Amino acid sequence: MKNTINLIVKDVEKAQRVDQFLSNKEKDLSRTRIKNLILNKKLKINKKTITDPSKKICADDLINLEIPEPKKTSLKKYNFKLDIVYEDKDLLIVNKPSGISMHPGAGDYDKTLVNALMHYDSKNLSNIGDELRPGIVHRIDKDTSGLVVIAKNNISHEKLSKQFSEHSIKRVYQTLIWGKLRPQVGKIHTLITRSSKNRQLMEVGLTKGKKAITNYKTLEVFENDKIPTFSFVECKLETGRTHQIRVHMSYKGNNIVGDKKYKKKFKKIKNINLDLEKMILNLSRQFLHAKVLGFIHPKSGEKLEFISDLPKELEKILKTLRKLSK
Repeated sequence: MKNTINLIVKDVEKAQRVDQFLSNKEKDLSRTRIKNLILNKKLKINKKTITDPSKKICADDLINLEIPEPKKTSLKKYNFKLDIVYEDKDLLIVNKPSGISMHPGAGDYDKTLVNALMHYDSKNLSNIGDELRPGIVHRIDKDTSGLVVIAKNNISHEKLSKQFSEHSIKRVYQTLIWGKLRPQVGKIHTLITRSSKNRQLMEVGLTKGKKAITNYKTLEVFENDKIPTFSFVECKLETGRTHQIRVHMSYKGNNIVGDKKYKKKFKKIKNINLDLEKMILNLSRQFLHAKVLGFIHPKSGEKLEFISDLPKELEKILKTLRKLSK
């Protein structure tokens, strides 16, 4: 059954963007959700359909926002053992391995995290977003490992989405990069937009794109005359743009080890340890791990924080570097 929100703009509320107005009025709806509803022609102002989320409203405007009934999904189930860190009746915390996509997409329809979630508990996943993404509140890349939160009902989905859109979620990643960052502790604040040369990639935009902020701290530097210089870095996200850390490290000239899309060619160095060379060349993923995830529980209001250890294949590289750099 459809639900419609009906509002009349007061004089003190005029001149706002309509998506901002609705977000302030409807606390259970994230601004992203409101924006998508507007783009999908679910908003009327004074009985006229509006598809521009930035439309400014006037006093006495009649606002009607239609909330469609959630779509039922027909996704295939995938018998894949999930690494569940935490679960209650409202959400799941999953430690996603590298090599599995978050949701069905081009060339990968049946063996994604969503398909695995459908096998695990298809009846308890939010269904207010894309029908191919039940439960999915946010994403990490296929070849990135680490923590993700899954919504088990629509109220949880909306409240978690709102925290993501307000950038109040704590997200900390660990990565191994080529070279040394200068300065070794800092903030990268740029715009990120889709690449003009390759639509599958993102890039730093000079005049267009979405604001992207990454705080970073160098944890360890590995260098001597027998190995290339590497840095083990912690990145804390203020925003969550597509490929944000990968793009920002590339922008600094310090690509992530193992990143096939934003890659730096591995240079043969005389006397390099053969085990280290083999581990790097054979790494089937980027050295990027979502280590910390913290947020406010959507129902209890409790502050939660979860931590995930580096996967064995990444820890092995670090141990080798520590040994060789002594």
